[in-house]
Amino acid sequence: MDQTALDKALQQLDQAAAAVKLAVQDMAAQPGAAEAAHALSGGVIDPFVFRFAIFVLAIFVGYYVVWSVTPALHTPLMAVTNAISSVIVVGALLAVGIAASGAATGFGFVALVLVSVNIFGGFLVTQRMLAMYKKKEK
Repeated sequence: MDQTALDKALQQLDQAAAAVKLAVQDMAAQPGAAEAAHALSGGVIDPFVFRFAIFVLAIFVGYYVVWSVTPALHTPLMAVTNAISSVIVVGALLAVGIAASGAATGFGFVALVLVSVNIFGGFLVTQRMLAMYKKKEK
């Protein structure tokens, strides 16, 4: 790349960073925006139903994302998915470390064990998938 293209890309990046910073400042200036939107609806939207709807939509998005990926890219997709899902470890560690009750500690420990099994198993399956692409020695 020549220097002018790099300068142009850097300038666009700076503009995007400034726009994000401005948006974050605007959000911080309006801390009650979510509560105001809930009040404007007359309190009709139940928070559980709203979150459940987001969960269901996420299931559909995940389904279509996975099945629209070409078969050659399933291995990297699975590796990245396992890495992202391992973020749950942070929540489990927080539940164990900042537990206010014994039940929270127990659930946090169970979550930690299940997440560990998920991470280990996911990367084990990814390793086996990668082994399929290796050339076999004769």
